[in-house]
Amino acid sequence: MPKCLVIIPTYNEIENIEKMIGAVLSLPADLHLLIVDDGSPDGTALAVKQLQTTHKGRLHLLERSGKLGLGTAYITGFKWALAKDYDYLFEMDCDFSHKPEDLLRLLAACEKGADLAIGSRYCKGGKVHNWPFGRILMSYFASVYARMILWFPVKDTTAGFKCYKRKVLETIPLDKIRFMGYAFQIEMKYRAYKLGFTLVEVPIEFTDRVQGVSKMSTKIFKEAFLGVLQMRFTS
Repeated sequence: MPKCLVIIPTYNEIENIEKMIGAVLSLPADLHLLIVDDGSPDGTALAVKQLQTTHKGRLHLLERSGKLGLGTAYITGFKWALAKDYDYLFEMDCDFSHKPEDLLRLLAACEKGADLAIGSRYCKGGKVHNWPFGRILMSYFASVYARMILWFPVKDTTAGFKCYKRKVLETIPLDKIRFMGYAFQIEMKYRAYKLGFTLVEVPIEFTDRVQGVSKMSTKIFKEAFLGVLQMRFTS
């Protein structure tokens, strides 16, 4: 049976963490869960530790000192997972903008031949709920921009809900990933595509967070805009 690990970076997710752990680990699949916490002052990591006895062997925690960024959190998680011989590795948010049950659909896409399955808001069948119209337009056209500049066929280039086969993350030079926010998500897809891996988009319904505070900022959007140009002309 393949070993599957869901990686969730956290910073101040105390309102969501217990419910998310329960939702992921109650799915009808042998999923393990790794929380990478960036020193959350609200006690997120402590809540995870308290739940580890309930989910012994399936719930793992890496604690980092300070807010070090989404990209480095995932790369830390990827390296940990590869060392533990996991076969499928997932990226997922903690705020329920990604539905836990859709993990099974991403896994199924990889089992059917995808090397990287992307939970997509903007492919046929994908939807976005609870975002202001302006935010939807900004996100959608950010993906259009990245697709046009980089010349690769992914409709939701900034998507953060994904399933990788381990060979993808073994092949991508993780220590050379340059970006941290939305640009990190674009760069990982672009590198996988350039290396010849099969990318498949799976339509999802994305719902903006109800609990907690969004980590989005203009700095993250700026990094993505400029980062796409750097990827195009230096990769």
